[in-house]
Amino acid sequence: MILKHTLLGLSLLGIATSSFAQNPLDRSKLPVDAPAPQIKIGKPESFTLANGLKVFVVENHKLPRVAVNLVLDREPLLEGDKAGVSGFAGQLLRMGTKTRTKEQLDEEVDFIGADLSTSATNVYGRSLTKNVGKLFELMSDVVLNPAFPQAELDKLKKQTKSSLASQKDNPNAIASKVANVVMFGKNHPYGEQQTEESVDKITIDDVKNYYTTYFRPNIGYMAVVGDITPAQAKALVEKSLGGWQRGDVPKPTYPAPAAIGKTKIALVDRPSSVQSVISVVYPVTLKPYSQETILASVMNDILGGSEARLFNNLREKHGYTYGAYSNLSGDRLVGRFRAGASVRNAVTDSSVAEIMNELKSISSSPVSAAELKQTKNAFGGNFIFTLEDPQTIANFAINTARYNLPEDFFANYLKYVDNITEADVSTAGKQFIRPENAVIVVVGKASEIADKLKKFGDIEYYDNKGNRVEAPKAAAAVPVGMTAQQVIDKYVAAIGGKDALLKIQDMTTQMSTEMQGNAVLMTRKAKAPNKSMMSATVMGMEMMKMASDGTSAARTVRGNTTKLEGKDADQVLVQGGLFPELRYADNKVTSTLEGTEKVDGKDAYRVKNSTANGLTWTDFYDTASGLKVQTMSTQKGPQGEVVQTVSYGDYKDVSGVKVPYSIKQPMGPMTMTLSVDKVEVNKGLKDSDFSVN
Repeated sequence: MILKHTLLGLSLLGIATSSFAQNPLDRSKLPVDAPAPQIKIGKPESFTLANGLKVFVVENHKLPRVAVNLVLDREPLLEGDKAGVSGFAGQLLRMGTKTRTKEQLDEEVDFIGADLSTSATNVYGRSLTKNVGKLFELMSDVVLNPAFPQAELDKLKKQTKSSLASQKDNPNAIASKVANVVMFGKNHPYGEQQTEESVDKITIDDVKNYYTTYFRPNIGYMAVVGDITPAQAKALVEKSLGGWQRGDVPKPTYPAPAAIGKTKIALVDRPSSVQSVISVVYPVTLKPYSQETILASVMNDILGGSEARLFNNLREKHGYTYGAYSNLSGDRLVGRFRAGASVRNAVTDSSVAEIMNELKSISSSPVSAAELKQTKNAFGGNFIFTLEDPQTIANFAINTARYNLPEDFFANYLKYVDNITEADVSTAGKQFIRPENAVIVVVGKASEIADKLKKFGDIEYYDNKGNRVEAPKAAAAVPVGMTAQQVIDKYVAAIGGKDALLKIQDMTTQMSTEMQGNAVLMTRKAKAPNKSMMSATVMGMEMMKMASDGTSAARTVRGNTTKLEGKDADQVLVQGGLFPELRYADNKVTSTLEGTEKVDGKDAYRVKNSTANGLTWTDFYDTASGLKVQTMSTQKGPQGEVVQTVSYGDYKDVSGVKVPYSIKQPMGPMTMTLSVDKVEVNKGLKDSDFSVN
């Protein structure tokens, strides 16, 4: 059958100089820091059109190219039951105008070797200097004459719903959604959720209404950067956007998010998880672009930056995770703090404890001079590096205007950083790091982690959309005397019975899915008793093939064939072929009934299987129907072993045997769904179809 062999296929597819002084160096003393260098930031030329569009020009003639960036400074929006409309409007700007179809627009942009992109609050273009006139023509057409074609909206809605569907089983996406809900509430721009239902409700009129309301020059800031003079830029901007009509733009206000009174747990039960995603979150009052913001950023970098306290504790000291970090962001409306990591189920509570300890420690334990110096150096180096890009100077000018900053704010940035002391960092820690007012969001297997999390606070359960739900009910107990073989026998009976299965001498299954925008076609062939072959084709090219002739197995990737041994061979020889459960005894597979647990809300028997070569995997069988609903196994990944989960559903009858027509497997941040398109049986497959050479 197509069940287990597919897992391996999907996984594979996804595949100084020294100097000496006469006097010895006293290394017990840190070198004296030099004063912060004086940063001289050129002031861009600026002008404002009659319609209110503010323009900043930064000359840089090193390369013959010009970049144009338009930013609309609107307030965050609460879109309600049509969440996502602003994003659609931004994308549709680039999908055709009243004078050019999307194809014509693409062709003209490509012809001059330019870039042109749009979003809900931004239009960006870049071209060679000789083509800048054409670039402005195309940008103005996009800004002033969008067509908003219905067909393109329909495509966007379909793509978005597909993406939303894949996020439902993505633990990181789930954690992010729930974190936003518990921090801000669903009736807040930062807490509302885009859903399939909100996508369905969005119409072209909604898109047009967003455009006519918010695409106004009087809230616009434009940066023109590169091989161009201010006079040339002004002439081009006035010609292309001088006729853009100004208008009144709403400035909605929102109540501040309710303070989190005490630490609590927001737990999302994901029974298939072997790792927990932990996010300690809360809203924070922190405005962007201020000395306070710079101090807060330095403090946070010491706490949760690369190779900082959280990282050194959870990874280097305890080995709980590959990385642990924190983020503290300022915002005109409301900022936020997050600290977290992804850890094994067994160390979830220990990891939460260490994260909370580090949050408390940043204000109670003095920061060392070495920590502060290292962070200051990193901040200074990064800042100076960004100055090499002329676009940075333009962004400084725009943000100075948008946020009403002192004219010398960015010129004094390094001074602000240099003046920060160890005591300042502790003060910032007390002000901004508040574990006692945090929500600890955890996405993981509740049956294994919930009890140990109770010591941190009350537990509230949420679903993958951020809705409060009841605590999951425990799975039913295994009936007295039930064995793994009885579970397997029930499965065989559920899919048709042993006699019906033995009548199937060969089976060909054709499946399809999409990966990174490309159609993937998979063909699975099996012949009794134990021959199998599976291939994956992308854009007409065979990318991967695995085959077993019944005694040996091989894998071919992009034309390179490798003979499989040990566990790798077992994965094909034992798990491949027709109905492998019928051959468990012959292949000396040991099966153990470990208990029951919930799979997609339903009780399932958990059966662990192993071979003499050390291959192990766990199958889950629905206690009511007997059908196999999930398989878990361990695969080698770039960062060590990872658990792969494959889910089966939509069983359909094929010649008296039930076959799953839907197979789902997480692939990184997405979930891949294989749809069975066609199943053929007893077509007389040849042994040559299963050659391993």
